Amino acid sequence: MAATQDIVIVGAGLAGANAAASLRIEEFTGRIILIGDEPYLPYERPPLSKGYLLGNDELETAFVHPADWYAEHAVELRTDVEVVALDRPAHEVVLAGGERVPYGKVLLATGSEPLRLDVPGADLAGVLTLRRIEDSQRLKDAYTRASSVVIVGGGWIGLETAAAARAAGLDVTLLERGELPLLRVLGPEVAPVFADLHREHGVDLRTGAVVAEILGVDGVVTGVRLGDGSTIDTELVVVGVGIRPRTELATASGLDVDNGIVTDEHLRTFDPDVFAAGDVANAMHPLLGRRLRVEHWANAIRQGELAGRTMLGRDDVDDRPPYFFSDQYDLGMEYTGYVEPGDADRVVFRGDVAAREFVAFWLSGDRVLAGMNVNVWDVADMIDVLIRSGRSVDVARLTDLAVGLDEV
Repeated sequence: MAATQDIVIVGAGLAGANAAASLRIEEFTGRIILIGDEPYLPYERPPLSKGYLLGNDELETAFVHPADWYAEHAVELRTDVEVVALDRPAHEVVLAGGERVPYGKVLLATGSEPLRLDVPGADLAGVLTLRRIEDSQRLKDAYTRASSVVIVGGGWIGLETAAAARAAGLDVTLLERGELPLLRVLGPEVAPVFADLHREHGVDLRTGAVVAEILGVDGVVTGVRLGDGSTIDTELVVVGVGIRPRTELATASGLDVDNGIVTDEHLRTFDPDVFAAGDVANAMHPLLGRRLRVEHWANAIRQGELAGRTMLGRDDVDDRPPYFFSDQYDLGMEYTGYVEPGDADRVVFRGDVAAREFVAFWLSGDRVLAGMNVNVWDVADMIDVLIRSGRSVDVARLTDLAVGLDEV
């Protein structure tokens, strides 16, 4: 075992960068090595499908910290470096090329990667995913050259990509395997809001659509063939069918892996010197009493900060419900809470759904499990309080615009 108090963070994304910041905020004076396999400063991913992709924001706005922050805070940032193994008995991470970096504690913040379509033609030029900076750059460039795009997958990334494509003037066909986009996340009461939104903005939204093959000529995409035999001509295909946690290092080193690296509510694995945070962590949530692997921006920030404190021996937890946001056309939304299919027995609305200015609440009995505010602002914190209280609410007052949410 290496005799060192050095902390190594594997994964220089939002969770990893926030863990490094947390360590310094907590006055850790030892060595911090932050290792990432991309050639960029640690960055946030939301701009890649929002402001940066739309051309409204410069790339620098996505960076977690400016370049000089790392030297100023004595964080050794090593970019474009791949970690190929975690040697837990030796307390070392192994880099491509064979270099070994000793650690006292190590944080795995390796993130996730896009799922690919398992169909013929999925590797043709012009078939893109959106996860990294270069993906967003390729897509932004493709939007300037193409006249049409087929987007496969009606999740958040697919919908945001569709909105950006329409803003760029492309003809957009959006293929969703289910009955509605976001049906599993939002349920039949709220998912139609987003289906209607995209159709009103000219998107050809096709539900119950299964991709059988991506067609091409000379290695370049020319169209998509669906399971019903119909074809769609296109110069560009964007695949947004989900992501998978990058757990290879954890699996190979013998850590518990089950839909991510298994941790307790403090982000510890069973190895007292190994921790996990961000997309890759399947962590016990102290409020919900179940393990969650959350793939959103706020979770990466919160878990990065928590992991920093935990690695210093603290027993803190973060019991805030999950939070995420999305911007599509003239619709902005925030979602606070967590609801699996079957958790809620009803959904109630506060405001004007038709005008897309409302708050939707998912309830179990009279207890709020989650809330989504659409084009209504400064209420997410109050929704958080309603969820965390666990108390029954007066639903009539909850849905009455004349009663402030703070009064509820």
